[in-house]
Amino acid sequence: MSTTEPLDRGSEALAEPWDDLEAAPLGADRPRVATAIVPKSSIAGSSLIAVIAIMTFLSGLTAGAVSMVVSAAGDWRSDVGQEVTIQVRPANGRDLDADARQAADIARAAAGIADVRVYTKQESARLVEPWLGSGLALDELPIPRMIVVRLRSGAAPDFAALRQALAAQVPSATLDDHRRWIDRMRAMAGAAVATGIGILLLVLAVTVLSVTFATRGTMATNRPIVEVLHYVGATDAFVASQFQRHFLILGFKGGLIGGGAAIVLFGIIQAMNAWVAGTPGADEAEALFGSFSLGAVGYLAILAEIVLMALVTALASRLTVNRTLERVD
Repeated sequence: MSTTEPLDRGSEALAEPWDDLEAAPLGADRPRVATAIVPKSSIAGSSLIAVIAIMTFLSGLTAGAVSMVVSAAGDWRSDVGQEVTIQVRPANGRDLDADARQAADIARAAAGIADVRVYTKQESARLVEPWLGSGLALDELPIPRMIVVRLRSGAAPDFAALRQALAAQVPSATLDDHRRWIDRMRAMAGAAVATGIGILLLVLAVTVLSVTFATRGTMATNRPIVEVLHYVGATDAFVASQFQRHFLILGFKGGLIGGGAAIVLFGIIQAMNAWVAGTPGADEAEALFGSFSLGAVGYLAILAEIVLMALVTALASRLTVNRTLERVD
C-alpha cells in the first residue's frame, strides 16, 4: 500500500495538466502574442535605414548650403542696392580734387540721396593695394577718385538724369549703379536653388528605388503569409497598411539619423565660425560666403526633409505592395 500510493499520486499529478488542457477550450487560457506581418528587425530593414539616412544627410547638406547661399546673396543685394558709386578719373588739364567735389555736389542735389562721401587720395590708393601691393609710390599713377553715394531707404533716384548731369559738368565722371552685380547675384541665387531642387529630386528617386526593392524583397520573404491572409479574406488595404506602417517607421528612423547628423554638422560649423571670428581669414570668408549661420529657415528645411523622407518611403512601399497584390489576384 505504501509502495503504490506514491505512484498513484505521481500519475495523478502527471495527469492533471493534460486533463485541464483537454477540458478547456482550445487556446482559451493561452497567452496571445500579436505578431506583425512584416518583421520589425531584419538585415534588409537596417540596410534601408542606412540608405535613407545617407540620402537625408546629403539632402540636408544641400538644403543648408542653398539656404546660406540665398541668405548671403540677399544680404549682398541689400548692401549693394543701397549704394551707387561715382568714379572720377584724372584728365589732362583738369583738377581731380575739384572735379570730385563738383561730382559730389551734383549727387547731393539729386533726389533720393541720403549721403555722399568722397574718398581722399590716400583712401582711393588703398583700394588698389590688394592688386598692386603696399609700399608702392602711387603718386604718379592715374588713380581715380571714388565717391560713395548712399540712397535713402525705399527711394528710387533718377540715375539717367544723374548721369546726364555728370556728363555735362564733369566729363571724366562715371556712375555705376551696380545693377549688373545685383543681376549676377540674383542669377547665382536662382542657380543655387535650382541645383538644390535637382539634387533633392535625385535623392528622392534613389530613395523610392531603394524602398521599392526592399519592399519587394520583404514581400518575397513573407509571400506565404501574405497569400494566406489574402485567401482567408484579408483585404489588400489591410496588407498594404501593414507594410506602409513598417516602412514609415524605417523611413522616419533613417531620416531622423541623417537629418540629425546634418543639423549637428551645421551646428559645429557655426560654433567653429564663432570661435575663429575676428581673424583675417574668417572675416574674408564671411565677406565672401556670409556668416555661415544656417538660420531658422535652413533648420526647418532639414526637418521638413526628414518628414518628406518618411512619407516618400511609406508611399513607395504601399504602391509596391498594391502592385504585387494585383498579381496575386
